[in-house]
Amino acid sequence: MMLTAQVVEDLLLRLSEPVLEKELVSLAESLGRVLAEPISSAVDFPHWDNSAMDGYAVRWEDVAAPLSPAPPSRTKLTVIEEIPAGVRPQRSLAAGEAARIFTGAMLPIGADTILIQENTERDGDSLQDGQARRIEVLQVPSQQGEFVRCKGDYATAGQVLLAAGIRMTPAMIAVAAAAQCPQVWVYRRPQVAIFSTGDELVTPAQPLAPGQIVDSNQPAIAALVRQWGGEPSCLGIVADQPADLREVMAGAIATADIVISTGGVSVGDYDYVEQVLAELGGELQVTSVAIKPGKPLTVATFRRSGKSVLFFGLPGNPVSALVGCWRFVYLSFQQVAGVAEPQLPWLTAVSGGLLRGDSRRDCLLWGRVTMTDGQMTFLPVAGGHNSGNLINLSLANALALVTVERGAVPIGELVPVLWLDL
Repeated sequence: MMLTAQVVEDLLLRLSEPVLEKELVSLAESLGRVLAEPISSAVDFPHWDNSAMDGYAVRWEDVAAPLSPAPPSRTKLTVIEEIPAGVRPQRSLAAGEAARIFTGAMLPIGADTILIQENTERDGDSLQDGQARRIEVLQVPSQQGEFVRCKGDYATAGQVLLAAGIRMTPAMIAVAAAAQCPQVWVYRRPQVAIFSTGDELVTPAQPLAPGQIVDSNQPAIAALVRQWGGEPSCLGIVADQPADLREVMAGAIATADIVISTGGVSVGDYDYVEQVLAELGGELQVTSVAIKPGKPLTVATFRRSGKSVLFFGLPGNPVSALVGCWRFVYLSFQQVAGVAEPQLPWLTAVSGGLLRGDSRRDCLLWGRVTMTDGQMTFLPVAGGHNSGNLINLSLANALALVTVERGAVPIGELVPVLWLDL
């Protein structure tokens, strides 16, 4: 039975089970990994009141009175200390006093506002050892606390800074470093076994004879798995023979969290994948999906040591295989990897060309999303949308969805697009 894409998505989220094994890795090794335990800090962020600008730490009550433009009425403050970043203040401010301060430096006791240096003038009559001992206030700060980053403004001690189930980004690594966590607990990378089927296939390194096809699916899918944060294992090309398929599939199911094959899932005389899956005890969950390209999609589940193993049988056409990965495999991969809220990166863009759909299946058309006048625009690639045309797929960064109900999307109308830079 041919299922809708949404039904398949919901089914995959129910069937996919997260990897529970944890690893302790250094921050340098944590990029792209999924946190297994939350990260919190023993201190506040910021750790203490500090200055966001170069200038002078002052008391608001000393500078708050309206100033006349006439120089004689300007407020004058005595500079009692200089505070570079990383140095603890040695004195507290009293009435009429200020401290020279630099960006990131700790405020002295008594100070509650920063007077930026552009709004001051050194009192030439107060020079001592080349330094001004007094400053004149040229412009009053707009409010109390201006340019002060207060202790605990961003986060307080004990607060969770990074939740379990998120994929680590460079910014998150910075947060963990600031929280003094040189190592973090992450989930084990999902193990993904990949193979291609077909007597007609040869590797990229083999000479190409008439009628043969280079296997581009296996290296492409392995690259996707690495990009997603998994550990791919390429098992090679398997001949269209049930015995050969059975041996490779059984080994993959016994060792991997996810198995991905391409080819052999249609209705041809040499398409044996579903037959072998049944012989190995797999439970067929999906046999076809109502999308174009990618209708032949096989999903089966196996139980191994109390855990579910997912098998994806994708079409052999290279575009269909990659679209199946982006549209379905990625969702399951996220859940297996331990991502707390797996989802696909759908965006909305304006169509820059006429997008024609299909009367029987939802269509995914590949093209490029660019920013034009502040609006994301999707432009289909040149050369048509043929499931064997891998060349123009390489130019795409998104897939536009044209549903059966919609039929076509005219130029200028909004269209949902699946972002491919995952």
